[in-house]
Amino acid sequence: MTSAAAARAYAESVVRQEWAAAGRTPRDEDVIDLLLVVSELVTNAIRHGDGLAGFEARTTAEGVRIAVHDNSEIVPEVAYGPGPLPVGHHGNGYGWPLIIRLARDIVITRRPEGGKTVSVLVPMREAPPHRAGRP
Repeated sequence: MTSAAAARAYAESVVRQEWAAAGRTPRDEDVIDLLLVVSELVTNAIRHGDGLAGFEARTTAEGVRIAVHDNSEIVPEVAYGPGPLPVGHHGNGYGWPLIIRLARDIVITRRPEGGKTVSVLVPMREAPPHRAGRP
């Protein structure tokens, strides 16, 4: 994986394939949340983490577990913030607050080979069944 776009496409394909195999359809809004979180995590790794070192996406009973590996061992203090969106853009990004709002079980670990992994769970729900004759 070399870009946020490639990571988004991969994460969405994992969800759609695995849910389809189980005869399920994820809610569109949850897929959008997933794509936003993936975009922010991968972009942060590229911009602030000395480059993207790896990307993983796997479904769980609760949603999709995303793991983004980068080459920096620095864990920004904002990573553990409360998640309010900034009022103005004064050098602070919107990425972490957005991740904190949309994801659960955020874990940051140092990798033995160097760098760190940011792992999050993005909750996913099944779309309501489509009823014939109703929009």
